[in-house]
Amino acid sequence: MEAAPVFEEFDPPGDCDCAGCRHWRRVLPHSRTGRAGAHPAARRALIVATAAASALGAGGVAAVPAAAHAAHRLSVAAVDVPDTPQGPRAQLHGSAGPPAMPPAGAPLAGITRTEIIERAQTWVTAKVPYGMTSYWSDGYRQDCSGYVSMAWKLPTNEWTGSLGTFADRITKEELQPGDILLFHNAADPQSGSHVVIFGGWTDGTRTSYLAYEQIPPHTRRQSTPYAYWSDSAKYLPYRYKGVTATTAATGTREPAPAPGAAPAPASHGVAGYPGRAMFWPGADNPYVTRLGRQLVRKGFGTHYTTGPGPRWGEADRRGVEAFQRAQGWRGGAADGYPGPETWRRLFS
Repeated sequence: MEAAPVFEEFDPPGDCDCAGCRHWRRVLPHSRTGRAGAHPAARRALIVATAAASALGAGGVAAVPAAAHAAHRLSVAAVDVPDTPQGPRAQLHGSAGPPAMPPAGAPLAGITRTEIIERAQTWVTAKVPYGMTSYWSDGYRQDCSGYVSMAWKLPTNEWTGSLGTFADRITKEELQPGDILLFHNAADPQSGSHVVIFGGWTDGTRTSYLAYEQIPPHTRRQSTPYAYWSDSAKYLPYRYKGVTATTAATGTREPAPAPGAAPAPASHGVAGYPGRAMFWPGADNPYVTRLGRQLVRKGFGTHYTTGPGPRWGEADRRGVEAFQRAQGWRGGAADGYPGPETWRRLFS
């Protein structure tokens, strides 16, 4: 159970010249921020308290998007939402990238849902810092729309005003991992605009979901109320036009085992293994039930309070992780998501 949030105030240096500060000085010249030139981070910050979080800055988790300067810890409460300037449409690596944009109407590259989520996870793992004018080593801009551009493997860095052209509007009931929830404030694009990647429902009531998002201070993944913490009605679900229904082999690889463990196969060549896409948050299928029952038979079902199956949940992931660790695997090899080698050993 998460501890109740506590609030703190802090005042970064008053000479910051980042885009967020310049914006606030322009639109709120009579405010404390406008007068002093203080960074927007001086607004109230939400710090999720944990047992070890008695010191300032420990366990900071941002609840809503905010403009940021890399030198500051930044987390903004949902009740106090600052403007979120968005980077413009740009080529990869920004001005350092190729001089020309892809031609209009160019065909979209196909990508599976598994690949989208795995690409999104790479930034979560790396804790990529938020930045409207910064570009990560893969060429994508380090803001929320650049993050979606990366996950969808788009040829350019898009922004909240253009992402919808690469996608189709869908309903809440149609949402699947890899889709997005987009809020583009057309009247004032710099105010409130934000986008997150849908990672799957976290409960049967569909009132919360796993959100992958790029937000200060860095990329995160956490359970989020539908459709978002604030301006919920303005977040609309979209599906990338290039998403494919099949699971590519590159999206179903088994994590590399620890030294001394048997190597994982490079493909699906394991009898009965349905593919890694069957075991991501939001998955609901008979393979999840079959996996859970086998975990119980093998003595790794202690995390279940109901079930198992058919909806993939944290109890399934923890049971798989325990089984993987029993094989001597560590790190990424014991991530709790069954690849072909995990499946082979579990059912052998």
